[in-house]
Amino acid sequence: MASTDEVNLTAPHTPHERAIEAFNHVLREIKLAVIALRRNWDIHEPRMWSRAAGLSDVKLTTFTIEDDLVEIRTGAVSYGTIIFGKIRIPAVNDELGEGFIHVRIHDPPNKGEGDVMFHSIFTMEGKRDADGHPHLWRAIQVKAEPLEFFNE
Repeated sequence: MASTDEVNLTAPHTPHERAIEAFNHVLREIKLAVIALRRNWDIHEPRMWSRAAGLSDVKLTTFTIEDDLVEIRTGAVSYGTIIFGKIRIPAVNDELGEGFIHVRIHDPPNKGEGDVMFHSIFTMEGKRDADGHPHLWRAIQVKAEPLEFFNE
């Protein structure tokens, strides 16, 4: 598996048609992962998905790639292309502003979108304050949170 030192990501940019096709290919898997992750985290650390508290699974996953994939970054690896995407969650707009999930997918070479694979959703786990105490768990990111390499 690639690491941040091995992948030279493009600058953040609006998605092109190929990225839209790739994310649409795994959209169902992304939505199922959002639901499963929230349920799992709610058992262990409910703050992780707190921005979605009170939202049904349907409301939480009412997003489309065409309307809500707002930014991507890509990086070539020996086994294809890693694509990171920032997807808006329309049902989340709270005191922190709009909500976004950061998603990682993989596009192996030479087969079009037919072999695109969902990889993971970024979760900010226990970001530490100046004293070293964990204080921030966040699966739904703020708009200003940069779309960076992650390996989760």
